[in-house]
Amino acid sequence: MPTAGSQPASAPSGTVTDRAIAARAAQQIFGDRLDVADRYAALLTGDGIEHGLLGPREAGRLWQRHLLNCAALVSLLPETGTVIDIGSGAGLPAIPLAIVTPGLCVVAVESLRRRVVFLRRCAEELELTNLQIVHGRAEEPGIRRSLAGSDVVTARAVAPLDRLAGWALPLLKRGGRLIAVKGERAAEEMAEHAAAVGVLGYRDLQLRSCRIDDTIAATVALTLVKA
Repeated sequence: MPTAGSQPASAPSGTVTDRAIAARAAQQIFGDRLDVADRYAALLTGDGIEHGLLGPREAGRLWQRHLLNCAALVSLLPETGTVIDIGSGAGLPAIPLAIVTPGLCVVAVESLRRRVVFLRRCAEELELTNLQIVHGRAEEPGIRRSLAGSDVVTARAVAPLDRLAGWALPLLKRGGRLIAVKGERAAEEMAEHAAAVGVLGYRDLQLRSCRIDDTIAATVALTLVKA
């Protein structure tokens, strides 16, 4: 198992890598599962970039911008239950959350076949028995029926809040929570869509800031509860 401060062997001599900068936060959030997170990072920077699931420029900020940004959401999750990740792409945030929270069933919903192939490879190679991969769209009637009654729905940079809330509503149980990871426009989007999500049947819309430690930027998310 790599140490918290280890650097990839390929890093140029004297270079402070993204992995090294993120070392303390990575150890704190992943703990004894850090080796699994490192293996996922290798898959992302290998096949993930080769098959166009991750931009080449993202490799240099993978831990700070992606892995830890997603893993920080664990503070908003229950210890058990089902989490549906809509539009999971290369597995963000589904795979970091599955690594951090082995007591949760995490379901990654993705419509593009090449991404599904990659997600299934990750689930197998990382031995994530709590991760399920569903090929399709969250708004499809069959997926709505099969995944209805879930505890949490997550999404990261997928769609505007009102549209996302509409997709998530049939998947959630009453009292279930939608967690939408947003960026700089989070407060603006919250104000813009507050009335619409209320009409849909949500309550308790909040802007949440999730931070692992002071070395990594906080993850900004909008959360709302199915009434």
